[in-house]
Amino acid sequence: MSQHLHTDDAAKPVASYSQAVKAGNLVFVSGCIPLNPETEILVDSNIEAATEQCLENVKQILKGAGLHLGDIVKTSIFMINTEDYAGMDLTYSRIIPQPYPAREAIFVTALPKNARVEISVIAKTRS
Repeated sequence: MSQHLHTDDAAKPVASYSQAVKAGNLVFVSGCIPLNPETEILVDSNIEAATEQCLENVKQILKGAGLHLGDIVKTSIFMINTEDYAGMDLTYSRIIPQPYPAREAIFVTALPKNARVEISVIAKTRS
């Protein structure tokens, strides 16, 4: 049995999907683009700001599920520009606590709303 999760403290989905789904002891957070949840404007001035907003959305979704960034076991990061990797990684390593979760970075031709980065995670509940 799965439970669909939603919080108003993170950006609303931009298509037909849930912010997150809990299945057993795992929480699957859908891809978060750098949308400010209050203004619904894309935070995209640079990769560092965009990455920080994506992770803030992830953090708020996890918080709504009673979890935190340290509960992440797997991260998937999608970017449109290979030159953004270093800035993304620097910001990611500043925000995500160690030991870092498993991670992949994938370069794609486009993302929703023309975002430069999108981040999804899988987190494990403590119970």
